[in-house]
Amino acid sequence: MRPLRVLLAALALVPVLLLPATPAAARDGKLDLQVAGDGATGVTIRASYADGHQLETVVRLVLTATDGDGDTVGPIQLEPSGEGQGFYTTGPILSPGRWQVTVTAPAPNPAEAVATVEAKAEQTAPRPVPSNPIALPKGSGLSTGVWWLIGGALLLAAAGSAVLLARNRNS
Repeated sequence: MRPLRVLLAALALVPVLLLPATPAAARDGKLDLQVAGDGATGVTIRASYADGHQLETVVRLVLTATDGDGDTVGPIQLEPSGEGQGFYTTGPILSPGRWQVTVTAPAPNPAEAVATVEAKAEQTAPRPVPSNPIALPKGSGLSTGVWWLIGGALLLAAAGSAVLLARNRNS
């Protein structure tokens, strides 16, 4: 009776052992590529299996792009970005304008995606406006030099008052 239980337990484990292999076996190797602009002059690509699972290995992607004037960029072989599994970025490769971008992946993971990307010139942060601790009213005609004279006069007056107070106390 004991050998029969062992055999039945072993047979019951066979489907459980095959479960981890099922999703990989179900994948046909095709990829889903999502192509978009990065907000400036680069392109971002998100690659996953067609069934929605994340990539388990590095795949080679090739990008080509054409603008409305017939200018082309590529083919460029892309390397994975450090920003996440299945995420690829090009960096600044396009000039400002509208581009038709094609990304392909060779066998054993065949895929192709075409997207229109609007490349824009990189924006720079505005320079900070220096603050003026003494704001002069517009049209007052007072220059900064006048304010220095007024401040110096106040300091002399304060020093003179201190000297007079010291003399009065000593007398």
